[in-house]
This record gives sequence, C-alpha cells and structure tokens, in this order.
Amino acid sequence: MVDNTPLLLGSSGDSLREAFGKSLVSLAFSDQGFVVFDADVAGGTGAHHFRAAYPERFFQFGIAEQNMFSAAAGFASTGITPIVTSFAVFCMRALEQIRLSIAYSKSNVKIVASHPGLDVGPDGASAQALEDLAVFRSLPNMLVVSPADAIETEQATKAILEYHGPVYMRTGRSPTPRLFDTHYRFELGKGKVLTEGHDASIIACGVEVARALQAASLLQAQGISVRVVNMATIKPIDQTLIVDCVEKTGCIVTAEDHNVLGGLGSAVAEVVTKTMPCPIEFVGVNDRFGESGEPDELAEKYGLTPPYIMNAVKRTIARKES
Repeated sequence: MVDNTPLLLGSSGDSLREAFGKSLVSLAFSDQGFVVFDADVAGGTGAHHFRAAYPERFFQFGIAEQNMFSAAAGFASTGITPIVTSFAVFCMRALEQIRLSIAYSKSNVKIVASHPGLDVGPDGASAQALEDLAVFRSLPNMLVVSPADAIETEQATKAILEYHGPVYMRTGRSPTPRLFDTHYRFELGKGKVLTEGHDASIIACGVEVARALQAASLLQAQGISVRVVNMATIKPIDQTLIVDCVEKTGCIVTAEDHNVLGGLGSAVAEVVTKTMPCPIEFVGVNDRFGESGEPDELAEKYGLTPPYIMNAVKRTIARKES
C-alpha cells in the first residue's frame, strides 16, 4: 500500500549521523538498558551528542575496533545492549569478531556505521565503504538497515533497540533532503511505497531514495508512470512488496550508494528470480573503488544521479516490452 506520508523533498534536514546521535539522547531518558561504544570517531558518527549527555554510559575504545566488538558481545551477554559506532570501513576491520562473537552468537549488539558509500566524499576510496551491505547481509542472524532521511533514522534507531538480536545500520555523512514528516512510520522488514505508478518500479535505499523520487518526477513529465519504493530494510527484505511491484509494473530498477554486487540490487534480484522473473536494471557503483571528490560530483561520475536512474527505467521498460 502507498504510504500517505507527505513527501517533503527539497527541504533541508540533518545528516543521518546527526539524526542518529540526537535520537540516542532522546531515547536514553526512557531506555536505561543501552550503552554506546566508540572507536575515537564520535565527532564523525554523531555519538558525540550522547557522550556529552550521558558520559557514564559512553565507552571509548580508541582505534581498536576488534577489541570494541569483542567487548560489545561480552556486554550483551550480561543483558546490556551495546550500540557500537564507527565508520563503515572500520567496522569491516573487525569482521571476524562480528561474525563469531556477535552474529554466530546472536548477541544483542547494534552496529551503527557512518560514512558509507560515495557520500563520504573527499576522504576517498580508503574511507568509502561500497561493500558493507554485501558483507553484513551475508552474515547469518544479522539484520541490515539503511534509512533514507533524518526522520526515518530516528525511528529506525528506536526500532533496532526494541529488536532483540544483531543489527547493522548505515547512517550517512552529508545533510540529506527531508523526505518524511513525523507521521511517517518505519517498520523493520517492511518497504514503503512512496509514489504509485504502473510502467516501472524503482526500489531504493539510503541517499538514493531522494534521487529516485526526483527521477520519478522527471519521468512523470515525460508520460512515464513510476512506482517508488523505499526499501530501508535490506535484510530481511520485504519479499511480498517486491512481488507486488513485479505484478503491478512488470519491471524493476534498484538504486543504492553501494557496489551493484551483493547489496540491495542483489537482494531484490534473489527474490525476483525465485518468485516472478522480470527485467531488472541496477543503479549503483559498477564494481570499482571510489575516489576523492564532493559527494554530488562523485554521484554524477559513478552514475547514481536521477538522469542515470531515469535511463535505467527506460531500458528496463524497453526490455519488458520487447
């Protein structure tokens, strides 16, 4: 069903990392059962808000991510919920500890990673995590979440705290357009239809949701009707909604600030091939590393902007009709 939440595309909002940090402070008053772990990057993850408000519940591990994630599993075993924050690429440094101590053990640890994808910008290839959705989606027992704006990030933070088990959630570095108002309701495992259409579906996550909405608006002016879905939960993915998209539009474009291999596009394709095959096009980084530059410039160079989404929609419609 269509989410009737007003779309506020064009107005400014917090970055996802700042929205996350502020939501921790508001949640901490009523939820005394979580603590926050940091690897010397609180200023970059938004966790500095929590550090200032609740220093006794903030644990600084320094540049020692493996130790931090191992300690998180230990805390979780005592009934305390650790929210472990770092940059996405640094979380991947501790993959062995995350795999065995957290995912395998089903530890109630929440991993919240800032600086994913090309949105990192000038920090360049070494800091741009274009593989994280694929990495964490492949771990059994791990939920994977990628919200689209500040409102959704706030609600997703609350939702992952209420869920018992390991979670990986992306935030983001750059300020994002505000897409939703406070009537919006995020649900783990559920996608949201933001605009209806019958010619094609665009399924997007994170920063690409705003670009997908822009592309749909441009296509509408050309007489092409597009359904836009915000798929904020990558795992478990909303299979029912994906099948509904195929039934109603007959073709799909996925859009993500991530490698085209292993992330949202792959998750959607897995559902489609098992249930109702249809033409699919993938908008994302074409299996390469990024480089230094401003986020909008990189998005244009690597093909993540609305015109590229528009062209992908037209290609997939042509394939459907051939």
